[in-house]
Amino acid sequence: MTSSSIQLLGFGLAFIGFIGLIASTAMTEWKASSYAGDNIVTAQATYEGLWMSCVSQSTGHMQCKAFDSLLQQPMELQITRALMISSILLSGTAVLVAMVGLKCTTCLSEDQQQKARVSLVGGILFLIAGFCALVASSWYGQRITARFYQQYITSDVRFEFGKALFIAWGAAALSLLGGCCLCCKCSGACSGQSTRHPKLNTPARPGMDYV
Repeated sequence: MTSSSIQLLGFGLAFIGFIGLIASTAMTEWKASSYAGDNIVTAQATYEGLWMSCVSQSTGHMQCKAFDSLLQQPMELQITRALMISSILLSGTAVLVAMVGLKCTTCLSEDQQQKARVSLVGGILFLIAGFCALVASSWYGQRITARFYQQYITSDVRFEFGKALFIAWGAAALSLLGGCCLCCKCSGACSGQSTRHPKLNTPARPGMDYV
């Protein structure tokens, strides 16, 4: 596979990760009510996201309510919000930067080394965005797991991983993988220099004869 193909593959993976970050942040199913243990009430399901909570009835009707206050939410929810929004902003910036540095675009086409540096910056931004999303989703998932196994919490209020959490993990992995592809293929182009040097014609010194 050529360097240009790997670069396009990395950008495509990272772009899909960017879409996944937006989708997971907006979804309301970061955690869902669990039916494990003694809980046999399945007439309704409770979902909670980063911005609102929803209750779904067995009839298919769903009612959602946004969280009343920002400051009264748990610390892990506030930090997860901040990290996910930061990852979206970084990933969006990386998309614009990486597009300029792609070999298939005409921007900076007269200076390929500068173009490779721009693409490298885009790859680094994708890596940072993926790392922020991975930390946010993993920490949120760890808090769900810790509270699930707390003995004093009754089973009817336990929560398990929601769909949005899995999407966030997948999006973070794609952003990291795409950023690695961009960085690996662009770092060599940035540091690669021609090994051919023109021969210097040293003028002869006065008074010296050459055979």
